[in-house]
Amino acid sequence: PDTPKDFSCQTQDMRIVTCTWSQGGDTYLYEKYSSKYTLFDKSSQKMILCTPSCSKHCSCSWDIGQQRIWNVTVTVENPLGKKTATDVFDVNHRIYPTAPFQVWEECTETEITLHWNHQNSGIELFCQTEVFHPDGKVELHNSSDKHSRHRSITVRGLQPYTEYTVRVRCGEAKHFWRWSEWSEAQTVRTEEATPSGKLDVWREITPVLGGRNVTLFWKQAPGFRANGRSIAYEVTWEKIEDGSRPESISFSSVYNSTRIFIDNHSYRISIMAKNNVNFSLPSVLIISKATDNSTGIFSTEELKEEQVNGTDDGIFISWEPRYIYDSYIIDWCNFPKLQPCDLQWKRFGPNTSSAVINSAAFVPGQRYNFHIYGSVANRASLLEKKTGYLKELPPLHDPVVDKIELTFNAVTLSWDSYLTNESQSGFVRGYHVYISSIQENCRLKGSKKHIFSDNSELCKYTIENPEEKRYTVEHLMSNTKYKLVVKAYTGGGETPIVNFIYIDTPYNSNMLYFLFLLVIVPTLAAAVCHWKKKWVKECCCPAIPSPNKSKVLTFKEF
Repeated sequence: PDTPKDFSCQTQDMRIVTCTWSQGGDTYLYEKYSSKYTLFDKSSQKMILCTPSCSKHCSCSWDIGQQRIWNVTVTVENPLGKKTATDVFDVNHRIYPTAPFQVWEECTETEITLHWNHQNSGIELFCQTEVFHPDGKVELHNSSDKHSRHRSITVRGLQPYTEYTVRVRCGEAKHFWRWSEWSEAQTVRTEEATPSGKLDVWREITPVLGGRNVTLFWKQAPGFRANGRSIAYEVTWEKIEDGSRPESISFSSVYNSTRIFIDNHSYRISIMAKNNVNFSLPSVLIISKATDNSTGIFSTEELKEEQVNGTDDGIFISWEPRYIYDSYIIDWCNFPKLQPCDLQWKRFGPNTSSAVINSAAFVPGQRYNFHIYGSVANRASLLEKKTGYLKELPPLHDPVVDKIELTFNAVTLSWDSYLTNESQSGFVRGYHVYISSIQENCRLKGSKKHIFSDNSELCKYTIENPEEKRYTVEHLMSNTKYKLVVKAYTGGGETPIVNFIYIDTPYNSNMLYFLFLLVIVPTLAAAVCHWKKKWVKECCCPAIPSPNKSKVLTFKEF
């Protein structure tokens, strides 16, 4: 047989000792040939009267009486032989307490005191409490109260109105052997307390007749805790100049925004959270007079929007730091085409001058507008405006050529109605004009040869100004058929060519005039000359008289 493994002895109550061990491998011997176990104490030189019980593990228990020192040997024997294992121990050093029971608790906002009973009377115990936090963190707290039958431990530094799971185990204090089993786990909730921290608040101001509509937004900042069963919000606003009576309104926890109307004076707005215990500290916004640019209403038109680029992590925003501000705020709409647009905002410290803004709502091809504010003493001023895409896509539509001016060697195209605003799926950087004759490839002066994936060839002209929506292609051949197309391109490229415009250049009128002078005029002159040949001959070539018929020869002197 195999030697008994992990042989050890212990007691829970100082009256009965239990020894345990593992059987080892299967001997394949059964009934009267199976292994038999006996226990012998060498200290007293006596057999131990106990009946071993075995399944996966074996155990044997007996009453120890007054004996404290034991030298126990377990012997396993079968027809193949026998093996032994020994454990020498002092009972006082082998105490394995029973699990604590009847656990109950007392709570405050930040503390839990656990109480429990135990059966190990007369034994000094050292106990330990395990606390499971909601975030998965586990803490162990030790108890030093060794003499009371009713044990207790106080766990401090907890969060108000939070559920914790706790349990207790104990070990012998003087000669620790091993921990008891854990008590049954208890779920405990601390008491409610005043909300901690402040709400993160923001506003959107819209001028209207006689004043302004102010849409207020709030959310629970990372450092805010409700600390209670139910949470509500209270909004209060008052005029700063004349100290008029404040107005207020309350909202349940399902609300995170409201709209109020104020006149053109300065206002102080505060928003607080409240539970069944008390209010949180107020979060304050100062809305300046309507004539003051710090409201951000009138300064928006003076600021030019700057284009920003998307990255793999979001849209990168940077701004020029101004050291008079104690914080910066960036706001944007998650859904710019909807109303309400789901306004979002994010705060940054005074030493920050750039950020990557990301949202699960951001999609490629959608333009997002960002406003950067500086805040000092709860008063915000608009500093810069940015606009950009998470990722630019090719334009949704091609420019529609609404005017064509054609000569024998040039064509002028116009597409004035094409929009380059936020409706596009990317910043329109410019335009490409593609053209070629039907019969031959690109040979136009001043163009670049462009070969497409299907090996077709076109002449390409590039216009780098998106506001230049007129272009003239020169050096065309007269009386020739051409195909052409105008494509807009963005940072995401351009869409494939689908449809062409076809034009026919007219004949060259100057060439016709030259042909007229060179061919028609001489031909007409020849015809006229042939018709008036005799008259022309008489006019141009008169008959010359014969000298023999001249009378001069009749003079005698000659």
